[in-house]
Amino acid sequence: MVPLHLLVAGSSRVAAGTLTGLLGSPAAWEQQRAAEEPLEHDPPTATVYEAGTQYAGPASAEPPLPMSRHETSPTTVQPASNHRPNACCFCWCCCCSCSWNEDRERAWRASRETKLETIPNCEACSKPTTEEVRGWAQSFDKLMKSPAGRNVFREFLRTEYSEENMLFWLACEELKTECNKHTIDEKARTIYEDYISILSPKEVSLDSRVREVINRKMQEPSSHTFDDAQLQIYTLMHRDSYPRFLNSAIYKSLLQNVSRSSSES
Repeated sequence: MVPLHLLVAGSSRVAAGTLTGLLGSPAAWEQQRAAEEPLEHDPPTATVYEAGTQYAGPASAEPPLPMSRHETSPTTVQPASNHRPNACCFCWCCCCSCSWNEDRERAWRASRETKLETIPNCEACSKPTTEEVRGWAQSFDKLMKSPAGRNVFREFLRTEYSEENMLFWLACEELKTECNKHTIDEKARTIYEDYISILSPKEVSLDSRVREVINRKMQEPSSHTFDDAQLQIYTLMHRDSYPRFLNSAIYKSLLQNVSRSSSES
């Protein structure tokens, strides 16, 4: 008869052998489990989450610094725009170079140039002599007293977008020759609307004192209503535009042409 302790030991070995046959050896079992589990340091495969985002790699140790308001991501494509950055939409003065002011200036120039195209380009005059052209450089009064000189000077002012100064001065000179009350009233109001009104594209630059004088005189217009304004514009052309005119290509070219013509004749 087999002792009891041997019978128990044999049964245990049989059970262990049966389990090993079913599951394999413990060493093989550990190898299989290691092969099925991902490595500890490998990132998990990309997974689509419920929110629709996809894993893009392990998170960095430090969070990225926030970008400033003027920086953009290198992968972000900014939409094309014709406006200058930081344009002030509520600008009412000309102190800043915003796109709104640029558009307003372009429209203002286009309006003024269109109005000036309807004005006769020059006064009737004869061809100036060499002495006359040289005399224009000696005195601004000589230039303004000569019809040919006024035409050339007016051509120069047009290049500087200030032709309205000469047109206003000529209109005042014409007004002084009128004697009929009705004609004076009509011409005075035309001059006011064309050169004094702030709504006109040909408005001339006058100080507040002169404007107040004109507004009072316009209640009863006369041939001398704009005398103060005419003197101020005359002084402005003398001090500001006249020196540049003498150094301009327009005057130098004319002086060379008349000098060459006189020498050839």
